[in-house]
Amino acid sequence: MRPIVDIMFGDFLMLVMDQIGNQAAKIHYMSGGKWKVPLVIRATMGATRRSAAQHSQSLHAWPSHIPGLKVVVPSTPYDAKGLFKSAIRDDNPVVFFEDKISYTKVKGLVPLDDYVVPLGVADVKREGTDLTFVATSSMVQVALGAAVMLEEVGISAEVVDPRTMWP
Repeated sequence: MRPIVDIMFGDFLMLVMDQIGNQAAKIHYMSGGKWKVPLVIRATMGATRRSAAQHSQSLHAWPSHIPGLKVVVPSTPYDAKGLFKSAIRDDNPVVFFEDKISYTKVKGLVPLDDYVVPLGVADVKREGTDLTFVATSSMVQVALGAAVMLEEVGISAEVVDPRTMWP
């Protein structure tokens, strides 16, 4: 089985970090590679209107520092579907963060057919020659907007989206 756990607010990861960080992330290594943990933990991050302090944090960097965990932060609907399918098919625990602000601000085509976006592979969202922005999640849209503004004054900016924090 490939369990998918939905944690409504990423802020509540603190309640399960021992199980995620000390058990799920390490059991593969502690078993000499014999055991697998094909677990996906889906959580939200970021602030939206009327969200309290316990519902507005962006904790995606935290699990990125735990060996054995993979951390995903999609910036587009297309990437979200493809990365989620990759996370489900992975034999390691994956924490999949969705920025709440993207639910209302980011629109995009999502094909009905089956496709995956590989974990650990960045995407160049915009080509550029003068400087490079590296941005994740909802900040990709901000970086793309800045690149358009810079283009108006003759500066060519590349925008790279890592899509995963680890790998």
